[in-house]
Amino acid sequence: MTDSTTPDYRATLNLPDTPFPMRGDLPKREPGWVKQWNDDGLYQRLRDARCNAPKFILHDGPPYANGQIHMGHAVNKVLKDMIVKARQLAGFDAQYVPGWDCHGLPIENAIEKKHGRTLSRDDMQAKSRAYATEQIAQQMVDFQRLGVLGDWKKPYRTMDFANEAGEIRAFKRVIERGFVYRGLKPVYWCFDCGSSLAEFEIEYADKKSQTLDVAFPSAEPEKLAAAFGLNKLDKPAFVVIWTTTAWTIPANQALNLNPVLEYALVDTDKGLLVLAASLVEKCLARYGIAGTVLATTLGEKLGGLNFRHPLAHVDAGYDRLSPVYLAEYATADDGTGIVHSSPAYGVDDFNSCRAHGMGVDDILNPVGGNGVYAADFPLFGGQQIWKAVPVILEALKNAGHLMATETISHSYPHCWRHKSPVIYRAAAQWFVRMDEGEGVFTKDKAPKTLRQMALDAIDHTSFYPENGKARLRDMIANRPDWCISRQRSWGVPVPFFLHKETGELHPDTMAILDRAASIVEEGGIEAWSRATVEDILGATDAPHYTKSSDILEVWFDSGSTFWHVLRGTHANTGGSLGHHDVGPEADLYLEGHDQHRGWFHSSLLLACAIYGRAPYRGLLTHGFTVDSQGRKMSKSLGNGIEPQAVSQKLGGEIIRLWVAASDYSGDIAGDDKILARVVDAYRRIRNTLRFLLANVSDFDPATDAVPAAQMLEIDRFALARAAEFQAEILKHYEVYEFHPVVSKLQVYCSEDLGAFYLDVLKDRLYTTAPKSLARRSAQTALWQITHAMLRWMAPFCSFTAEEAWAIFAPGQGSIFLQTYWNFADVGATPDAALLAKWAAVREVRDAVNKAIEAVRTEGGVGSSLQANVTVAAPPETHGLLASLGEDLKFVFITSVAQLAKAPELAITVTPSNAQKCERCWHWRDDVGHDSAHPTLCGRCTSNLHGEGEVRTVA
Repeated sequence: MTDSTTPDYRATLNLPDTPFPMRGDLPKREPGWVKQWNDDGLYQRLRDARCNAPKFILHDGPPYANGQIHMGHAVNKVLKDMIVKARQLAGFDAQYVPGWDCHGLPIENAIEKKHGRTLSRDDMQAKSRAYATEQIAQQMVDFQRLGVLGDWKKPYRTMDFANEAGEIRAFKRVIERGFVYRGLKPVYWCFDCGSSLAEFEIEYADKKSQTLDVAFPSAEPEKLAAAFGLNKLDKPAFVVIWTTTAWTIPANQALNLNPVLEYALVDTDKGLLVLAASLVEKCLARYGIAGTVLATTLGEKLGGLNFRHPLAHVDAGYDRLSPVYLAEYATADDGTGIVHSSPAYGVDDFNSCRAHGMGVDDILNPVGGNGVYAADFPLFGGQQIWKAVPVILEALKNAGHLMATETISHSYPHCWRHKSPVIYRAAAQWFVRMDEGEGVFTKDKAPKTLRQMALDAIDHTSFYPENGKARLRDMIANRPDWCISRQRSWGVPVPFFLHKETGELHPDTMAILDRAASIVEEGGIEAWSRATVEDILGATDAPHYTKSSDILEVWFDSGSTFWHVLRGTHANTGGSLGHHDVGPEADLYLEGHDQHRGWFHSSLLLACAIYGRAPYRGLLTHGFTVDSQGRKMSKSLGNGIEPQAVSQKLGGEIIRLWVAASDYSGDIAGDDKILARVVDAYRRIRNTLRFLLANVSDFDPATDAVPAAQMLEIDRFALARAAEFQAEILKHYEVYEFHPVVSKLQVYCSEDLGAFYLDVLKDRLYTTAPKSLARRSAQTALWQITHAMLRWMAPFCSFTAEEAWAIFAPGQGSIFLQTYWNFADVGATPDAALLAKWAAVREVRDAVNKAIEAVRTEGGVGSSLQANVTVAAPPETHGLLASLGEDLKFVFITSVAQLAKAPELAITVTPSNAQKCERCWHWRDDVGHDSAHPTLCGRCTSNLHGEGEVRTVA
């Protein structure tokens, strides 16, 4: 205890103070920032602040308006927000208009689950619109809670009347360019959807199927013998096929053989079998029989021969011929080398049959949209196709034509919504053509095919990461024509009228499209649904035409948003985008990597069809959210982390920092342990920021700033390093990289600042006179570093940067109104010589610290200030350290630092024999030199009562 007359020297120190709390208390305080941003109209203020700046447009890929957001949504929206904010801080007018995908099957499913499947079209549309509106409101709150800044007052929704009308006008333009046609083709069909699906809506999963080898009896044994060079056949002959789709056998209409493949005629107890020569041994083993090859021939010799349906003698409905067509897709990779063809249920089968003269009206298509055979279909009418498989197998077995069957597990296409297996099914649909061909009502035919234009556009697009380019290119290069029509209610109509007898479109179709767009723009798709044939065509034509009930598939909805959304909300962009009369390009589209087959894909095709170019300059893809074991987060596994729960427990800022710290080019791992590490990283950044704020709390740059030329050398070095660091991270921001920024910022805070500069600075900040050049020089550097750091971290630690900015620069609005700190304006640049010098000094300091620590471990000294250090160094290093003069000891944080020359670096540490100053804790021989202050050293008495010590370097 000291008596009451003993001076309290601690009170004489310039101890830091700030209202910026050590604990962020994020869950409680973040909602206040969200409210303030909304109340202040921050998004519009940002637009006003950049009204003449070059624009940066990240066009939002609309999430589906169905259900609460999950962590995948959070990752996506936070990434977009960080990019937009980084561009805003770079000086761009970085607009972000959030959007929602509102039409389509998931919403219809939700309505059907609640209200049943008997709703009228009008009722379904009304309930779907109301449901989507509710879902958007819920999701919007969650996105804003994550600190995402955007035009939340005027988002775009694909179900907005203007956007629905815009989609019809985009459709009209695609027609004019010659890409739309109607055709009967096998398309992916989901029984749960009751509709066709696009390639984008297919995913592959394992499915158990029953394989079967089926014998088709020869209808022309003499011709078959001749094809094999034989005079006659002594036994009944059969061609044997292998398939995994037993349900297609009843609709068989042809057989396909490869013209250049060798086929064998095999004599067995089951008759003469035609098999691919290279597969005979495998096939006979599968059938459990022996056989002898009588002759071989090339497939081309068998073309045109006729066989009978294997059920021809069971029911007259199957008494038909199955001709052999030659097709290269029949291979000897597996099965028998012969492919049975049901043209309604396979693209290759369809193309082969059509190429060999089969008429569209002759194609059998007994499977309804619900997966049930037509009621009058022989033997299997009214049965669901999957359930009919054992019945079909039994019928084939009883007919004596089932050679073998077994259960296999194989990769099979599934509906990505229902996770149920799909089939190919022929249906009259509207298509967008990829290659040469005629379209309906072509007015302004495109100079190239859609496939060519899309591939060219890919070459002019930047990809992040780069491997996305090959992925999208492969998909475009190999994709079939795009089926754009769907047989549902909740979507933008295909506003066509078809002649009841000819099936032809009404001759005024293009004018009807314009009228439909106007009607929809006024009253939504519901208004078009209510319009009758008479309303549109008049009394004369109405009796002869049928109004199409098809809708445009949902990928046409989202894929066409560039046409009406960018031209609406981002009209007259100019600036960095370059203005196009037909509308701007987005600088960036950003979605998960599955969107190479989804939104990126459909947007590319529609923009090329309309404009002849991509709607975007760059594509960025991110991975899925997974747990620490790499498993995709899912409710069924119970391994997900929900953004709402994390925001409530840890804060939205932690989600943001987690996303920023993750390499999004791959899958993004997250769980409680990973988030705990993110919390630790956040605390380190926050503590550094708190130190900076505290130590400039009494600094007024207008009166206290020190010109660069008068600053101490280490302060000039700190600014040069900060300028160098800023240049590094801005390069990362330019290419949308965040995890290197977070990693480097953590190192910068802990090493450049915490372990070195701030460590060295504390003595000068705390012990020198408050207004001394030495302290103001340090504060000038810290003030600039704080300016810079708040901007560096603002894209990802948005709440914290805004909180700190309000304390650091009160009355100056939001941090996002600022631009990156310009060090050059204050005379700071990445000075190569200065940086190199201090990098060398730091290396010696590290060696000194290591030597002191060794002595400390042995009990020789307590703190480093108790150590006297002698550094013996070779000439170059000696000269470097000597240039620091008396300030060398402050760099080493020792009370004494001496130099000596030696061939190699050597460090000697001895404990001080001097006394410890009560105020600055240095061990000095002049402690007590002033009897009025017996516990203080000379530098402290000078700093308190004299002219103050002189610092030149540190």
